[in-house]
Amino acid sequence: MVTLAPVADLAGVPRRTGLLVRLWRRRGLAAAVFGAVTALAVAALLVLPTSYLATGSVIVAEPEPGVANASAAWAQKIGDPADLESQLLLVRSPRVMRLAMAMPGAHDAVMRECRHEKGRGLVGLLLPSRQESCDKLAPDSEALIEYVMARYRVGTVGRSRVINISYASPLADVAQTLANALVTAFLDDQKASLSASREAAAAWLWKELGQLDAEVREKDATIQEFRRAKGLMRGATAPIGSERLSSISQQLAAAEAARAEAAARLREIETSQARGLADAPAVLASRTVADLKQQIATVSAQLANTSFTLGDRHPSLRALQRERDILVERLAQEVATITTSARKTFDAADTLVATLRKQVEAVKAEVADATADEASIESMVRSADIKRQKYSELYKRASELETERRVMLGSTRLVSLAEYPTQPFFPKKLPFLAAGLTIATLLAAAAALLRDRADGSVRASGDLAVVTGAPIFAELPRVADAPATPVLGLLWSRQSELPLPAALQQARRDPGLQDALRKLYAGIVLAGSNARYRSVLVTSPGPGEGKTFTTLALAQLVAATGRRVLVIEADMRRPAVAAALDLPGSPGLAAVLAGKFPLREAVVRTGIPNLDALPAGRATAASTELLMSKAMPDVLRFAESYDLVLIDSPPADVLMDAHILAKHVDGVLCCARWGRSSVAGAAITIDSLRAAGGNVFGLTITMVKADDLPLYDSRPVRPVAYLGAA
Repeated sequence: MVTLAPVADLAGVPRRTGLLVRLWRRRGLAAAVFGAVTALAVAALLVLPTSYLATGSVIVAEPEPGVANASAAWAQKIGDPADLESQLLLVRSPRVMRLAMAMPGAHDAVMRECRHEKGRGLVGLLLPSRQESCDKLAPDSEALIEYVMARYRVGTVGRSRVINISYASPLADVAQTLANALVTAFLDDQKASLSASREAAAAWLWKELGQLDAEVREKDATIQEFRRAKGLMRGATAPIGSERLSSISQQLAAAEAARAEAAARLREIETSQARGLADAPAVLASRTVADLKQQIATVSAQLANTSFTLGDRHPSLRALQRERDILVERLAQEVATITTSARKTFDAADTLVATLRKQVEAVKAEVADATADEASIESMVRSADIKRQKYSELYKRASELETERRVMLGSTRLVSLAEYPTQPFFPKKLPFLAAGLTIATLLAAAAALLRDRADGSVRASGDLAVVTGAPIFAELPRVADAPATPVLGLLWSRQSELPLPAALQQARRDPGLQDALRKLYAGIVLAGSNARYRSVLVTSPGPGEGKTFTTLALAQLVAATGRRVLVIEADMRRPAVAAALDLPGSPGLAAVLAGKFPLREAVVRTGIPNLDALPAGRATAASTELLMSKAMPDVLRFAESYDLVLIDSPPADVLMDAHILAKHVDGVLCCARWGRSSVAGAAITIDSLRAAGGNVFGLTITMVKADDLPLYDSRPVRPVAYLGAA
């Protein structure tokens, strides 16, 4: 007697099925996952908004141009990863971001981008209040900085010292504008920080220069005030007093000449007016007088012609007379104005002559006293010259520092500004689809492997044999409808199952299944060296695992060899043998066990030679009680006249019917369905049947898919830890 080790210790036997085999078993799930992920990738490619990326580049840690000997600090700084990382952090800092947003056009570009995204695609549907969020992006606000920081990309190019500064935007021109804004802001900030010391020195020098300038101006003002007070001001060629005297004398001579000329012009005009004429040269020099005299002459000529042609009383003649009178009046007014102007000119010239004569007398007195004070001013001039020289030297140094500060480039150089992007950065069709297909493949494989790993069903005959301690007699191929197309059959393994009558008909035409049945029968015959298994109970752990099909298909095969076979249908809850074999109506086993019908008359001959059947009859819920009746041993004794008796029982895990019959038969054949029956469940079922007194001498795996059969793992059974044998 063999004692089986606990199932919990044996169910964990590792599988060594190959990776490709497990993927092939779950190809339907893999195909479904692959198709779903691929469809999602295509949908995402159509739905995702287009984004453009503009990139500018700068290079850091370079010494100043024109420096002959770089310092040790510069030499250590070049290529230092820590320094490069600090530059990256500096570019990403909010302070530099604010400088970038202060660049011309940067804030307007952000607002245009934000409004462009409003209502676009799914984002606009999910975020209807995007306009309110755009209004929050005020200049120098935290919301603006957070908005742009999420879209900037800053990183190094490989192991070089080049930093790429990029901006992603749905608008190509916005991406270019904002990328260049940050590049420019970073460069300006670098220059400003490096020139801070020179700027501080220059600021101090300019402050000192301002003080010196004030002092020099004060000294000069004092000297000039003293010169003015003492009359010591010098001109270009002589003391200012002498030059003033000469200048005023010249002005006096010119003023007297102008007065004489104005007096002559005034007398000429007044003389002409006294004669009633306007022909003085000063009057005729007026453009207005000349025009008026010409207009009067023209109107007079028209008046003479009109008078001769139309007469003295014609309205046109009177209009011309009025026009001539107006012109004569305007001429008289203009002459009077010229006369008044000439008189004013004469009066002004006369006043100027009188004033200049007084000034000449005063300057003559000042010049006489100026010579004595010249020596007093020499010391004051020397002090002012010393301060002026110091001012000149400081100004020169301050200008040099300012020039150095302005031309300084710093340790950061511009490599290139961002150019206008012409192609979208995301999504790119080919890489996006390739990534989608790759992810779909990986997820499909992962889903298939995880599903296969989590599956505790029968997948390998070696596993089942090791756990149950019973040999595997045969693996019966599955009988199912052929797929519509070969490709669909390869990708989708769930083919529709045939009804039992159609499955039996196809089984007779399937050479592979017939070979498997022969192997099963041979296993039954050769299972024991000293025992001949005449009555065999066929059961399974659960429903739908092919026990009835196995019973009838095996019965047909054995009957075809000339041996007499009896099929007893003990599954009285769900009878199926009569319909499968197309048998005439019969009271069946239920009526026999109830004592309502003779046993011999209940046995029905089938259309297959040497094959008789005792169907279950009408379905009944009292199957367990009937099988426990005293009539059941009589049925088994009657069956001893047949060469082989196959008893189809209910599933062992559902009812106790199989346990009741197990001790009355020569052997129990347990059916386990490939891919559905649990290995642990089959072991528990066999253990319980053995505990009930049954001899479970073998197993068969049913419904193995034909396309998976070549991949079936039939590795040798590994030794199992048994407690002992007797």
